[in-house]
Amino acid sequence: MGTGTKRTARSETRQVAALPWRIDDGEHRILMITSRETRRWVIPKGGRMIGKTDPEAAVQEALEEAGVKGEIDHQAIGVFRYAKTLKDGGLRRCVVSVYSLQVLIQLGHWPEAHQRERRWMTPAEAADLVHEPDLAALIREFAAGLPSEELPA
Repeated sequence: MGTGTKRTARSETRQVAALPWRIDDGEHRILMITSRETRRWVIPKGGRMIGKTDPEAAVQEALEEAGVKGEIDHQAIGVFRYAKTLKDGGLRRCVVSVYSLQVLIQLGHWPEAHQRERRWMTPAEAADLVHEPDLAALIREFAAGLPSEELPA
């Protein structure tokens, strides 16, 4: 967690995430990554960052964790909640604001490449593989509203 992580009134840690997407041969794709420890499929996320807006922090997480750059939507597309398992076995409740990131550049090497796998998936595959029901619903709802053509670069 970054030093800018804040807690809400209900003791939830606030985080930000990017939902990286692109259109590939006319089909929508979502970029999923594995978490470092549990190897579950997730989206790039992390703590809020001092000196950065939440969308800027989401862009930073996408670069570090997934090796992608692109156009971020400055309005969150939604939130999801999950319980993060701590190293001591405890749980921390987190609420994550999610920002759409249309991927324009995918790097071959990135900071966490040796710690994570990344894979482009259909929105249905991505939603089926995540463990958080709220995130699955958010992915499905977001994909239903995606444009049918790529935005100009």
